[in-house]
Amino acid sequence: MQALCIYAGPVARRHIEQNGLLADAISTIPAAAGGPKGLILGPLDRFIFGDWLAHSTQPLHLVGASIGAWRMATACLNDPVAAFERLEHDYIHQHYELKPGERRPSAARVSELFGQNLRAFYAGRVPEILGHQRYRLHIVTAHGRHLLGREQGWRTPAGYLGALLSNTLQRKALGAWLERVVFSTPGADLPFVSSDYRTRRIDLSDANFTQVLQASCSIPFVLQAVHDIAGAPRGAYWDGGLTDYHLHLNYAGAQHLSGLVLYPHFQKAVVPGWLDKHLTWRHKATAFLDNMVLLAPNPEWVKTLPNAKLPDRSDFTHYGSDLSARVKAWTAATAASAQLAHEFEAWLRWPDPRQLRAL
Repeated sequence: MQALCIYAGPVARRHIEQNGLLADAISTIPAAAGGPKGLILGPLDRFIFGDWLAHSTQPLHLVGASIGAWRMATACLNDPVAAFERLEHDYIHQHYELKPGERRPSAARVSELFGQNLRAFYAGRVPEILGHQRYRLHIVTAHGRHLLGREQGWRTPAGYLGALLSNTLQRKALGAWLERVVFSTPGADLPFVSSDYRTRRIDLSDANFTQVLQASCSIPFVLQAVHDIAGAPRGAYWDGGLTDYHLHLNYAGAQHLSGLVLYPHFQKAVVPGWLDKHLTWRHKATAFLDNMVLLAPNPEWVKTLPNAKLPDRSDFTHYGSDLSARVKAWTAATAASAQLAHEFEAWLRWPDPRQLRAL
């Protein structure tokens, strides 16, 4: 394998050594926040959901935050391959015109246009998602508390400063400012133990689905918070990546699930929260991930992509109003990432444990 690296926790490695890796061994698939980086996983998504998992029958839990929530909701649609292709096209071609004198579009305008796009994308199709025979969707959001209970004037930046300082001292302390609220397919239990962090679980519904998905994608100060989601506690809801950037959740402790966690990701490290990005001592694997198989691009292969990196939010600034140049770069990166899917498919035919790396 040149493009793909496969990492495994100790429980997952033992399983593969004894049984290989069959689709029916998977119980949970997480999908990280990370904006445009998630584009690199499109071909893997199309292979996994459009082909490989079609040969299994077990229920599957899909957990997503931010773009990961958009990806996992899309996986629940009929004909997921076509749906993923549309997601990729729509995400790559999103564009927010700057008004004279603007350095970036206002959060209000981005929220309005993004919300319109989400409603158009899922129009009339929410019952497909919530009624899927096998897939149980879980969308992670961050619900503001105290100063962050409403998005309002000075309170919001002051609240996020407090969240930053609290999180630096202890991750659990972030819960004083932001709680994890997971919106799930009705009746579905969470596929992880939530005692690590302040958590609520609420049913998804046709009435709240687009609100929830937009909230999970609402990066503070880039988009506006979504307030007062139907069926949920009142207040402001933001990007799920704030509390769970890469969904470093206690999957191994979920005793009601016996399968493995398959994680298509854009890097090896599973960073707990967005505010932990620079706290490298929190980037190591823990026992939470013992039953995880993680798929990620080889850092050396990433250097062959346009700009020698994965697509990311800095590209919006780098390319500015030159939409065609950004579309060209992102399209080239996503086309190249088909190699990730080809290599995973080839490995599955002969799942050699010697090619596994320690998570």
